[in-house]
Amino acid sequence: MEYEIKQVERRRIAGFHMVGPWEHTVKQGFEQLVMWVDGNQIVPLEWIAVYYDNPDVVPADKLRCDTVVSVPEGFEIPENSEGVILTELAGGDYAVAVARVENHDFATPWYQFFDRLLQDSSWQLSAKPCFEIYRNNGMEDGYWDIEMYVPVQAK
Repeated sequence: MEYEIKQVERRRIAGFHMVGPWEHTVKQGFEQLVMWVDGNQIVPLEWIAVYYDNPDVVPADKLRCDTVVSVPEGFEIPENSEGVILTELAGGDYAVAVARVENHDFATPWYQFFDRLLQDSSWQLSAKPCFEIYRNNGMEDGYWDIEMYVPVQAK
């Protein structure tokens, strides 16, 4: 899997913080997010999933993620937005790769990406959340094209 190192700007994000097995919470979180975005006529800049934990270390029932949209500076959460958070994704150096996800198999591209990154002689993983940006609506298209972002630092 090919990737490049990019300096990424911080993002302001709004949406839902979820805890539990990602194969359930990400889907549930995006269902809630779509209803909130549509119900409040929010125009998202990007649709994003943020992952805070290593699934090889953290038990599935404790895995944390955010299902969010990026929003402009000055965005305020509308009234009647129960459970919605407004926070930031840190900027910095990230390894970035693009993948196509089919049959709802999001794990395989991530594992391939991490396997490749762990062999990098110049960069190592950094202790910040990973995230993915969705380039299309996979529910309509039957596949997802995603950009995967993994925080890195020079070795």
